[in-house]
Amino acid sequence: MRVNPLTPASSHPAEGWHSIDWETCHRRVRGLQVRIAKAAKNQQWRKVKTLQRMLVRSFAAKALAVKRVTENRGKNTPGVDGEKWDTPDGKWNAVHRLTRKGYKPKPLRRVYIPKANGKRRPLGIPTMTDRAMQALHLLALEPVSETTADRNSYGFRPMRATADAIEQCFVNLSRKSSASWVLEGDIKGCFDNIDHEWLIANVPMDRTILRKWLKAGFMESGRFNPTAAGTPQGGIISPVLANLALDGLESVLEAQFGQKNTKASYKTKVNYVRYADDFVITGISKELLEGEVKPLVTAFMAERGLSLSDEKTVITHISEGFDFLGQNVRKYGDKCLIKPSRKNVKTFLRSVRDVLNANKTAPAWWIVQKLNPMIRGWANYHRSIVAKEVFNYVDYRIWKMLWQWCKRRHLNRRKRWIKDKYFMTAATRSWVFFGVAPSGQRACLLYANDTPIKRHTKIKAEANPYDPAFEYYFEQRLERAMRDSGRGNGKVLMLWFRQEKRCPMCKQYITQESGWNIHHVIERHKGGCDSLENLVLLHPNCHRQLHSGSN
Repeated sequence: MRVNPLTPASSHPAEGWHSIDWETCHRRVRGLQVRIAKAAKNQQWRKVKTLQRMLVRSFAAKALAVKRVTENRGKNTPGVDGEKWDTPDGKWNAVHRLTRKGYKPKPLRRVYIPKANGKRRPLGIPTMTDRAMQALHLLALEPVSETTADRNSYGFRPMRATADAIEQCFVNLSRKSSASWVLEGDIKGCFDNIDHEWLIANVPMDRTILRKWLKAGFMESGRFNPTAAGTPQGGIISPVLANLALDGLESVLEAQFGQKNTKASYKTKVNYVRYADDFVITGISKELLEGEVKPLVTAFMAERGLSLSDEKTVITHISEGFDFLGQNVRKYGDKCLIKPSRKNVKTFLRSVRDVLNANKTAPAWWIVQKLNPMIRGWANYHRSIVAKEVFNYVDYRIWKMLWQWCKRRHLNRRKRWIKDKYFMTAATRSWVFFGVAPSGQRACLLYANDTPIKRHTKIKAEANPYDPAFEYYFEQRLERAMRDSGRGNGKVLMLWFRQEKRCPMCKQYITQESGWNIHHVIERHKGGCDSLENLVLLHPNCHRQLHSGSN
């Protein structure tokens, strides 16, 4: 009898990386995570600790931790030991090395990445073993952090994005009776200065392991440097640790000024929105924010070893507007409009100019291939706000830069010749930059203005991905995200719905973050065709597992 190649692996003990039953792994870990979230919601902290211990000791969780660190963008970047897990045997052996007994993290490898203001931000790169250990303990910690998080915290959290934070700002400021003053908060060196002892005393996880991570230090220029404060930057668990340190401010503000939609809150109109270490707090007057709210925030941060940045923490009237997450929020009369910020537009155009300046002799099709993802990503980021006018301006500026790039290449040619060589007519546009790839396929530059404006639907503040009550709600949001994305159209979307949004091998959701491969059930070299009946969407790892078993 012929076995269906898409049938998941049996539940017998795995003997290698490609024989792991991922469906069972996900189901077992998910079951424990739901129980942890429920215990945390009921404040049964002893039970939380017991369930976390069960989770981090399970084979399923260890396998998923290794899978995560060997599939993310940093999989080819080693730590101080130079080790990479790029083979099935290496990954399989790594699963069995994730034990608490005898575990000692190695120092981080320190590198520097440029910031928008010209400065450099330090980044620590852990070893693969330390990354996997962090991913393992994150599986046990995240259900707690999501259950206890501030409702209007949106950074570094599953199923939440910058668009949710911006939409919440609009909710807080758009009405005629809304608050008129805004405290723009910025924490000075947040990741570098969080107090270690506060984290060890308050983060609900294995404290011995956490202390080892915090005190691991880093290597720079061949010299070991100890760490006295801050979270292990570059580590998978660092964003969650930072969120846990900053969570609780919303409750402090509500205790002082009243919960939203209560009589006390109507008097002060204090509302709070945070994304990572950037936050805004609204208020009815400048005096309220300066004299009552800011001292409260300062005291809250001081407990955690943090302080506000004097140069970036300012109080602004909504008629003047303020920048938040690359977008400008401002009231024009009684109308609140959110547009891309000038600084964000300038930064994007500078990145386009840098690409053109660095590739003065590159073929036109390569320039198109390089710029299209940049334009698409930037436009999609701003597609939910009032951005059409800015899109037109950006398209005009890019056209001017491309025209200069073309003229520089052909100094002795007429302008008409240059136009005919690099610009074509498409639909209603007569100046579409294009190039012909070696394959003969014509590549055309995207226009930001072709991105449709579509209002973002904000996530429910209390939604928790580890609470079964919100399962159907998150399914609906996933479906909406796939429909709205440019990647989920046509054949892919039809396959996705036919498979009930899940990978048929591991039974987990296929999302834009997870990615997907299109698999031919009957391979093309064996006579298979490209019809929908012969195609199926798989996660990349499941696709590799399937082909490893068919060889």
